Amino acid sequence: MGVLSRMSYVVRSKVNALLNRAEDPSETLDYSYEQMRDELQDVKQGIADLTTQKKRLEMQKRKLEENVEKHNDQARQAVEADREDLARQALEKKKTKMNQIEELEDQIADLQNTQDNLVDKKNQLQNRIEEFKTKKESMKARYEAAEAQTRVSEAMTGAGEEMEDVGRAIERAEGRTEEMEARAQAMDELQESGTFEDALSDKDSLDRELEDVRTSGEVDAELETLKAEMGKGSVDTGDADAEPEVDAEPEVEAETESVADEDIEAELEEIRDDEEN
Repeated sequence: MGVLSRMSYVVRSKVNALLNRAEDPSETLDYSYEQMRDELQDVKQGIADLTTQKKRLEMQKRKLEENVEKHNDQARQAVEADREDLARQALEKKKTKMNQIEELEDQIADLQNTQDNLVDKKNQLQNRIEEFKTKKESMKARYEAAEAQTRVSEAMTGAGEEMEDVGRAIERAEGRTEEMEARAQAMDELQESGTFEDALSDKDSLDRELEDVRTSGEVDAELETLKAEMGKGSVDTGDADAEPEVDAEPEVEAETESVADEDIEAELEEIRDDEEN
């Protein structure tokens, strides 16, 4: 097999495969059925034309038969009138017409045989069309049922093209979701470790520790000051034997301190309630 022959064979095989995939059996069966109906219609039209031609010959035959009778009467009249020459001419025309009638009868007989054959073929073709129609509807029903079953099976198994696309979309979504979850966990770990603060600050670890110490010392000093102002701090006794200084109005100061303590307790209670809420 030459190169061109092989190429031609490959091209025909590829085209045939494409046609097989594109071919819809239902449409093919319907098209074949319509083609057979067209052929049946052509046969019926041929029978009608043949019948018309036969009827035309039969009409021509009847006309010739009338002429034969006419020429026969003419010959009788000529014999009665002792005109043998006229009688001979009439008989000759009669003979000619009878010969034509015989030819027409042969043609009519041939047309009749052809018509009978066409009618038989038409009946056979019509029967085949009816059988094909029944088989066509059965095949279409089977094909549609198989097609529906295939679609359902593909949907159930995910073998269809659309289900494959859906499966790939789900896989991509799962991958992106897992990636975002891992990223969120990494961000939480970096936040807890203080990496973000380190990255945004110009201070090193020693500076931050010293700053924490200073802040703690300032807070402790402020707390001691606050406690001293509120009478909660440590008292400098000085000389142990010294007499404590007696206030001129102890009762008034005690009452004032009691009112201040109640106010502080009330504020602390509000603070505790806010923290619990």
